[in-house]
Amino acid sequence: MVLAVVLLMTGYVLGSIPFGVLIGKWFWGVDVREHGSGNIGTTNVFRVLGKRAGTLVLICDMAKGFVPTWIAVQLLPSWLAVLVALVTVLGHTYSVFLRGGGGKGVATGAGVILALMWPVFIITVVTWAIVVLVSRMVSLASLTAAVVFTVATFVFDMPVLYRVLAILATLVVMWAHRSNIRRIALHCENKVSFPWDKRPSGSMAGVIGETGDEERVSEGSAGEAGQRRDSEEQE
Repeated sequence: MVLAVVLLMTGYVLGSIPFGVLIGKWFWGVDVREHGSGNIGTTNVFRVLGKRAGTLVLICDMAKGFVPTWIAVQLLPSWLAVLVALVTVLGHTYSVFLRGGGGKGVATGAGVILALMWPVFIITVVTWAIVVLVSRMVSLASLTAAVVFTVATFVFDMPVLYRVLAILATLVVMWAHRSNIRRIALHCENKVSFPWDKRPSGSMAGVIGETGDEERVSEGSAGEAGQRRDSEEQE
């Protein structure tokens, strides 16, 4: 029982670590909450700091979901391992270090899925990638992947506890994306660009991270970011 409590606490604390904020501040001297959409997740880090920072945050956020869950699977009964997985995702979404704020749990949730059921992980990631390529909306891809994740646990006849976890995790992701869902319905959701796209003149996407320029963002971009933050919840 003591081991279970330790792993539950460890999972929540690890999940709460805001790597998007820490990596931006430590290595680029930038608080991503003050730029772009104001979100701390991988998407905004890619947008503000570029692919190197975004990739690093993605790996760290996935790892903090994978590690405590994998350890729990090895040492605890299934129902406790599932509980560790859930509190880890909740830690990312409601971080103790950000006074209850946090991300949307997608990358951390992916790490959890990888630790629990890798075949479902592959299907979920492929779904996410296809939807991003077609729609250019990361939020829509995340929502779709969350639903496919739940469906896949039934298709693969996963244990009941895993199905329950999938349903709960999907509900958490959908709740965290509620502002995105509204924008998708209004056809005004942000879209991503790809390396093969021709970048518009003056685009700030990834400028800080890729050029190393000490100038953070243009005055106009900062104003636009402030307006977006007024209407968006932190990711």
